[in-house]
Amino acid sequence: MGCTMSLTKTTNMLDLSIVIPLLNENESLPELEAWIVKVMNAHSYSYEIVFVDDGSTDNSWEVIQTLSAKNPNIRAIRFRRNFGKSAALNIGFAEVKGKVVITMDADLQDSPDEIPGLYQKIKTEGYDVVSGWKKKRYDPITKTLPTKLFNWATRKMSGIYLHDFNCGLKAYSHAVVKNIEVYGEMHRYIPVIAKSAGFKKIGEQVVEHRARKYGTTKFGLNRFVNGLLDLMSIFFMGKFGKKPMHFFGLYGLISFILGFSIAMYMLVDKLIHIIQHERAPLVAESPLFYLGLVSMIIGTQLFLAGFLGELISRSSGDRNQYAIAETIGIDA
Repeated sequence: MGCTMSLTKTTNMLDLSIVIPLLNENESLPELEAWIVKVMNAHSYSYEIVFVDDGSTDNSWEVIQTLSAKNPNIRAIRFRRNFGKSAALNIGFAEVKGKVVITMDADLQDSPDEIPGLYQKIKTEGYDVVSGWKKKRYDPITKTLPTKLFNWATRKMSGIYLHDFNCGLKAYSHAVVKNIEVYGEMHRYIPVIAKSAGFKKIGEQVVEHRARKYGTTKFGLNRFVNGLLDLMSIFFMGKFGKKPMHFFGLYGLISFILGFSIAMYMLVDKLIHIIQHERAPLVAESPLFYLGLVSMIIGTQLFLAGFLGELISRSSGDRNQYAIAETIGIDA
C-alpha cells in the first residue's frame, strides 16, 4: 500500500516532521507549540510542525493561524468536517519533509521531551518504527482495561510484540510514512501496516503519559469494538488484500466439493436401492440433502465473492478524498 495523495511538489529534507492531528484542542495548542519549539531549539533540529485540524468546532484553527504567523515552521491543514484520526495522519504523512516523522496527540498527554530519544532510535539505531509505551497511565479503568485487551489481541494476531499499539506518540522513518496508507480507523495498527509493507525493524520506548490538562477524552467503548474489527480487517488485507480469490476461492471450493460429494453419495445410494428393487428413501426427507445443497450454494457464493474481489482489487483507484477547507504552508 502506498500513500496516494500529496499536495507537496518539492521537498527539502528536514531533521524532523511532527504531525499533530487535533479535534477541539484550542486550549492546549499554544502550550504544546511552545514546548515543541523549546525542545527543537535545545537540540538544534531543523523541523516542521504539521497540524491537521480534523473538523474542529472550537477556535482551534484560529489559534493555529496565530501560531503560524509567529513560527514559519508551522504548516497546517483543516478539514471541512471530522474525517477521523487516520485520515488526518494519512494526509499529514503525505506532506512531511522530515527524515524522521513524529506523531503525537494535541492534548498535552504526550510529552515533547520524548522526541529526541525517539529521533535517535530512528536516526542512529536504524529502526523503521518506534512506538511509545505509556507504562504508567493516567486514564480511567474504562479506557485502560479495553486497551490492555486490544494490545494483547493485536500482539497475538500480528506477531509484533509491542506493549502499547494505541499510543499516539510514535516515530517513523521517512520511507515508512511514504509507503503506507492509513484509512478508516487503522491508525492504531500503523506498526502492523508497516510490517506488511516490508518494514521489519519495529521497536518501542517507554514514554511519559501525562494527565489531561484541558478538554475531554475522545475515547469511547465503540472505538474498542471498532478496533477489534479493524484488526481482523487489516489481518485479512495484509494476507489476501491483493489476492482475495486465494481466500474465498479456497473455502468456496472446499464447501462446494463437500456439498457435491454429499449429492453424489445420495445419488449412488438411490441407484443401489433401485437396482436391488428396494424402495428408495425420498431424497428430500434426508438432512444430508439440505446439508449438501447449502454447502454447494455457499461454495458458489464464496467463489463469486473471490472473483468480484479480484475485479475490485485490480481496478480500485484512490481510496481517500478529503474535503480540505484551508491550508497553511501547503502547496496546493
